Amino acid sequence: MIFIVVFVGFILGRTEALGPGAVIVLSRLVFFVCTPALLFSSLAKADLADVFSTTLVVAGGSALLVGAIYFVIARWLLKRQVPEATIGALSASYVNSANLGIPIAIFVLDDASFVAPLLLFQIMVYSPLALTALDLTAVGRTDADGATRRISFRDTVVTPFTNPIVLGGAAGLLISVLGVTLPEAVMEPFDMLGNASVPGALLVFGLSLTGVSVLQKGQSPRRDVALAAFLKMVVQPVLVYFLARFAFGATGHELFALVVIAALPTAQNVLVYATRYQRGVVLARDSALVTTLIAIPAIALIAFLLA
Repeated sequence: MIFIVVFVGFILGRTEALGPGAVIVLSRLVFFVCTPALLFSSLAKADLADVFSTTLVVAGGSALLVGAIYFVIARWLLKRQVPEATIGALSASYVNSANLGIPIAIFVLDDASFVAPLLLFQIMVYSPLALTALDLTAVGRTDADGATRRISFRDTVVTPFTNPIVLGGAAGLLISVLGVTLPEAVMEPFDMLGNASVPGALLVFGLSLTGVSVLQKGQSPRRDVALAAFLKMVVQPVLVYFLARFAFGATGHELFALVVIAALPTAQNVLVYATRYQRGVVLARDSALVTTLIAIPAIALIAFLLA
């Protein structure tokens, strides 16, 4: 069913049935409206024990470990500079827990709260660590007058918290913490908008596959992309499986959910960070696309083995 919806988006892109700006408009609708509504609705009704659970430790810890593995290999074997190694580490471990993760969590796991702990960890812990490293080592942005200036630490920390998806999740989490039950007339609009997130995100994915050049010789750091994709789509899910099963005793649907979350592709946030610092941009772009293409069959395989 996921493949069919993605294919519909691809056909819409090839035929330009929605016009040349379809990807931008639809992706902004999903990003600014539908996905925040979905996360708010899901977390407002969620049990806090499900949010602050094994998922937080396993998913967050594995992401940091895989990122560290990439950083070490990139620095000492590939001889990359710190900014490129940092972007690569994010490409290898920073999960697309919002744009694609939430729709897949809803469709495959039937519960967006499985993704919420990792989303919070990445925004509150992982991003500030990586952005601090970039701020200390990367060349600053160039202004319109050609002058180079560094991005302030305040900008790098505050910007993620202006993300509408983060705000929607935080609002839903606050409702859950306070134990407030909102009237059905208030929640229903969020449910309606949130229901559009899954098909909308998958259509955007299909639309984005048209006219894309990836892994171009001489432009793309292919070894770096291959390393990031291997760590992201193979090492991270396998690591999570062993950690969850043998260190935390997870079984059944919980184990399945943790491995599916680990197999989600590289987040688009990484490309945003790379673009802001103008370091590792092609690496971030190609890693996101390659892991996204691999993610759906990978999750299908995990479902076959563990569901």
